[in-house]
Amino acid sequence: MEAVKTDKLTKYYGRTRGIDGLDLTVEKGECFGFIGPNGAGKSTTIRTLLGLLSPTSGSASVLGMNVLRDKKEILRRVGYLPSETLFYPGMKVRDILRFSAGLRSADCSDAAAVLCERLQLDPSRRIDDLSFGNRKKVGIVCALQADPELLILDEPTGGLDPLIQKEFFDILSERSRRGVTVFISSHVLHEIQRNCTRAAVIRDGRVIACGRVDELSKTSAKRISFRGTVDLTGLEGIRDLNESGDGAGFLYNGAMDALLCRLAAGSVSDLNISDPDLDEIFMHYYTKED
Repeated sequence: MEAVKTDKLTKYYGRTRGIDGLDLTVEKGECFGFIGPNGAGKSTTIRTLLGLLSPTSGSASVLGMNVLRDKKEILRRVGYLPSETLFYPGMKVRDILRFSAGLRSADCSDAAAVLCERLQLDPSRRIDDLSFGNRKKVGIVCALQADPELLILDEPTGGLDPLIQKEFFDILSERSRRGVTVFISSHVLHEIQRNCTRAAVIRDGRVIACGRVDELSKTSAKRISFRGTVDLTGLEGIRDLNESGDGAGFLYNGAMDALLCRLAAGSVSDLNISDPDLDEIFMHYYTKED
């Protein structure tokens, strides 16, 4: 069974595009990444999946249920972390966690205590006194404490320090191995590369690429950097050229023998050839064609 499925899902705010004809399938039990720059339509997609927004056209189902007709049951079985976590002022963390669990008519005190300890969150503190990162931790615990079968996490690591980010993804990995479906929306591409098996790339409200992360990451391009002086004029396949006084760096997708001939004809004191990172590989998805 698909955990998430959309068919030509479209949401407009008046004349403003949110998402347009979005087709997406997330299999039950997988860790799925939803990649795109700010404004691409990631949060609109998530809010529509949860029934918080009504689609303009198209359809969507979550855990086999219609997002409009079965919204209450979907929200009961899904753990949701919004990109911005807002809470009632004046409450202590433990009261917020208890209130969140109460919305599901569940006692999550034991699970909440374990999550707070792992994320280094003090439940006795007042929400008003917390930093942005610690408020994010509160949202994470609220989303995870009831052990939902689907986690939908919108930009989950904003404000978290690197050690807490690692612990957070360790927790998600443990849940995934137990069969929980994890849907992560992010513009931080290395997070998706390290923690997801499949991903979709969204731009301007449309999915423009979808597949296994390792397949999406494959490219024949190489990252080239050298120190010295080389005439690169007219050499085809160069992208993102960055020249400095003592050398240059660029992505190269042309004939390697042509590049080596140019380098040999120049004066090179140091040369590095490596695979580009995921940010560089996906950059052409983010850049509109003229």
